[in-house]
Amino acid sequence: MEQVDYLPSNRAPERGGSFGDEKSLEKDLSGSVEVITSVHDGGVYDDLREIDMGVDGKERPIETDIDVATRLISLDDDPTLPAFTFRMWFLGLGLSCFGAVLGQIFYFRPQTVFVSQLFLQIIAYILGLFLEEVLPGPSHVHSKLKTQDTAFWRFINPGPFNIKEHVAITIFASTAAESALAISIFAADDLYYKVQPNVGIGIFTLIGSQLLGYGLGGVMRSFLVYPTYIVFPNLLPTVQLFDALHRGKKIFMQKKRVKFFWSIFIAIFIWEWFPEYIAPTLTGISIFCLAKRDSPWFTRIFGGAAGNEGLGVFALCLDWNYVGSGGGSMGALFTPISTQLSLYFGTAICIIAFCACFANNVWNGQNFPFLSQSLFYENGTLYDQLSILDDNFRFDPSKLAEQGLPWFASSQVLTKIGANLAIGATIMHVLLWYGKDIIEVIRKYRAGENYDPHLAKMKVYPEVPMWWYISVFFASFAMAMATIYTGGSGLPWWGLIVALIISAVFLPFVLTLLSLIRYAHQMLGAVMIPGSPQTNMYFTLYGYNTLNQARGLIRDLKMGQYTKLPPRVTFTVQCVGAVVGGLLNYIIMKVIISSHREILLDVQGSNIWSGQQVQSFNSDAVSWGALGNILYAPDGRYAIVPFSILIGLAVPIPFWIIHQYFPKLGAKNVITPILCWTLGYLSVGINSSVFTTFVLAVFSQYYLRKYRPRWFRKYNFLLSAALDGGTQVMVFVFTFAVGGGSGRVVDMPNWALNPRGNPDYCQRLT
Repeated sequence: MEQVDYLPSNRAPERGGSFGDEKSLEKDLSGSVEVITSVHDGGVYDDLREIDMGVDGKERPIETDIDVATRLISLDDDPTLPAFTFRMWFLGLGLSCFGAVLGQIFYFRPQTVFVSQLFLQIIAYILGLFLEEVLPGPSHVHSKLKTQDTAFWRFINPGPFNIKEHVAITIFASTAAESALAISIFAADDLYYKVQPNVGIGIFTLIGSQLLGYGLGGVMRSFLVYPTYIVFPNLLPTVQLFDALHRGKKIFMQKKRVKFFWSIFIAIFIWEWFPEYIAPTLTGISIFCLAKRDSPWFTRIFGGAAGNEGLGVFALCLDWNYVGSGGGSMGALFTPISTQLSLYFGTAICIIAFCACFANNVWNGQNFPFLSQSLFYENGTLYDQLSILDDNFRFDPSKLAEQGLPWFASSQVLTKIGANLAIGATIMHVLLWYGKDIIEVIRKYRAGENYDPHLAKMKVYPEVPMWWYISVFFASFAMAMATIYTGGSGLPWWGLIVALIISAVFLPFVLTLLSLIRYAHQMLGAVMIPGSPQTNMYFTLYGYNTLNQARGLIRDLKMGQYTKLPPRVTFTVQCVGAVVGGLLNYIIMKVIISSHREILLDVQGSNIWSGQQVQSFNSDAVSWGALGNILYAPDGRYAIVPFSILIGLAVPIPFWIIHQYFPKLGAKNVITPILCWTLGYLSVGINSSVFTTFVLAVFSQYYLRKYRPRWFRKYNFLLSAALDGGTQVMVFVFTFAVGGGSGRVVDMPNWALNPRGNPDYCQRLT
């Protein structure tokens, strides 16, 4: 899951801070404007004045959203720098193709891994510098490559590779690099229903579903992007790296930060070959498993170095691919400590709940694997979902009577309960803690009082007209409306409209915890249009994916605001990247399914390929779409799952009451939606990284942030960027060199740190 803190924070009064290395405007608390001059040391700005110092004379920790906006991010900008250059288009399209291919390969990996934006950012920088040197242009340093000063040659090579080109390329490529949710439907259709959609219908379904959210997010950008309180912690490493690479290059401290970055980048690239290939035991070192290798319970509790093996309690993970933000982690070095503590407290509850339910055979859990995303017969064999559907893939009650109802692993049921608890908790948490703040934000927005120092800098660029976003929305809506009928989705016109309305309502609430809302769309789809797994999948596509894309647009617009990229450039590269990425996702999916069909259908898959994401998506579609009114009915086997939404509404209330009477206890720091969501945090994949991530989070977000604020400000996010970037480069090279991405797998010989069976020496149970 990708964590975003967008809500107004319970913060200390706003205090002034340094906005940049130039004269800048700052509003004080009384609303007056003060002209200040600050001194920088390159990229991250030192403010030696009293306003940046605590009462003890030391630099204040980074505490508030104002601190993030003014002390971690540069206000420097040069509006004359071009963004729409040949280099931007060439590298943007090239890296979009590259990222889309790699992202789709990762979708079918045994552990959920994402193409890191930092990785694409680094590759773009290296290639941008290369093109700066080899392309002719009017300001080229080499006489043989120097040309006339015309518009054409300025387009080809306007001079040094600049930050606006770099940001545009990064947004371009990262937009394409995320596997489109429509791919899950096409893959499930092919693998489980033996249905292959018409290529044209598939492409228009992809484009429509990818761009609907952009229209929705653009309409809401005024209060979900512009204000200072909208803080995206996972953007900070990326933005700081842009500053380090492009601002103040000749300053000593900036050179020192760049050298620090590349040193860590190279070191982690070399190191990652050990846990990823040479010595997989380093992915999860478990003293408990080494001490007792023949205990199923030790495997379930302490194992976690292999997919769906165990919970990874107290395991030591030395593989940044799983500790870092690219491997599904919360991001130990940039996610706020309150979020991390809520997550790990919830994870402790998850461990207890998983073990207790399995030990007590709740929901017949002992008949099935401890961790699994599939549907089973009661005897533990895989459920044949086609056996309960008719020729039109609709539910047939007579066939169900012959087959019996399917079962989930107990851990998967708890995961669904946690997700629904989080839906209710999110709504109540926002209303209790931020209701007054949101009302105040809306008041300021309507009165035109919202002020953000970065937004003030953006006033020199033409804004994207509202009609652009509205046009994108209605064009995408037309494509979606056409394809749901021509593609035989079973989704009626009013179902599409309802899905979009739900997305619009939920968007301001779920930027913090997007992944939980997929279950809400599946449930609502099951209630309104029961009896069809495929219809449920399409309802989820146009509901959940619209939210996901809207959130992506909002995130990228915020990065554009932080880095001063013209809004029209951001809009253009986002739309083109989404279309290019979707088309390549479709092609790569077809290739992988045709080559690895049997592996993708297997519960565990192989160490290279896995269908766990498609399995989970399809299982949910069957259980909700075909059997929702039976499995989840008030008297159904899993009735607690939908009822958990109501329970979730009550979860934030005790913490809010405690804070009213005992504010010093810190109950305001408990993020109840995350606390609920993590009830299923360990239900899938490699879990050996959890303990290591927690230790690093405390060290970074508590110790360094509080006691070493200067080092934290200068190096913490660069460290995260270097570790993530170097790891992602290694994973790409590994995938195509020896991991099977090129069609050939080169296995590492077995030895002590690459044993047969589970890498951590726990007993293999499946």
